[in-house]
Amino acid sequence: MHDALKHQAQAWLAAGRPAMLVQVLEHRGSVPREAGTRMLVAADAVAGTIGGGHLELQAIARARSQLADCSAQPQDQAIALGPTLGQCCGGALTLRTAPLDAAAIADWPDEAPLFTLQLYGAGHVGRAIVRLLGTLPCAVQWIDEREGEFPTEAASPHIQRLCVEPVQAEVRLAPPGAFYLVLTHSHDLDLAITEAILRRGDFGYLGLIGSATKRARFLHRFQQRGIAAAALARLTCPIGVPGITGKQPEQIAVAVVAQLLQAASRP
Repeated sequence: MHDALKHQAQAWLAAGRPAMLVQVLEHRGSVPREAGTRMLVAADAVAGTIGGGHLELQAIARARSQLADCSAQPQDQAIALGPTLGQCCGGALTLRTAPLDAAAIADWPDEAPLFTLQLYGAGHVGRAIVRLLGTLPCAVQWIDEREGEFPTEAASPHIQRLCVEPVQAEVRLAPPGAFYLVLTHSHDLDLAITEAILRRGDFGYLGLIGSATKRARFLHRFQQRGIAAAALARLTCPIGVPGITGKQPEQIAVAVVAQLLQAASRP
C-alpha cells in the first residue's frame, strides 16, 4: 500500500476511533490541493492536509461539528477561495465531509507510486533516505546483505526490507523503468550492482554514491567491460541535486530524494 493516510484511516477504523473524512471532491483553477486529496479529522487529532490555511481550519471545525452529531450524513460544500475565504489562490473547489466508515475505505483508491525504487545499502545515508521516502507515495525495496544494519523500528508499509546474497541478483527482478540507488559499504559491491543495472539498460534513474573521482574510475572499468556509452551517460554520480554541499546523511538524503522527485516528474 502506497498511501500512508489510507493505512492510518484503516487503523483508526479498526480501533473504533470516531472520525470524519474530508475530501476534495472536485476543483477548478488554482487551489491548494487537487481533487482526490483527503484528510482525517478526529475530535483530538488531524491526519493529512487539504492545503492548510483558512480553508483547512474551517474544514476541521465543520468536520468536528458533524462528528459531534452521531447521525451525521455526508455533506458537500462548494467554496470559492477568493470571495468565500479571502485566499489569493482564486480557484474553487467542492469539499465532501463524511463519516469514516468501511464504505469510505472501500471507495478510497490506492495512490499510484511516484516511482519504484531499489535502494542498495542500509548504512547511515540509506537510513536517512528511507526515513524521507517513508513520507512519500513510492514503492521501495531496501536491500542489504547484512541483516543487522537495518534499524530495529518498523518501516512504512510501502518499504520492503530484503536481506539477500548476492544482492545484485535482485536487479533482474525490478520492473522496467525502475529507479535504483547504489550506496553500499563496499566499492566492489557498488561496482557489481551498478554493472548489473547498466547491462539491463531500462532504468528510469540510476544513482551511485561517490565522488567525481569514483565516477571516473567506475566509468573506465565499465567501458573496458563493454557497457554501452549511452547507458553510461545516464549514470548519476555524485548523487543529489546540485548546490547542497553538506555531507551529513540527512543533508545528502534531502538532496537525493529531491533528485528522485525530479526524475519522476520528467515526461
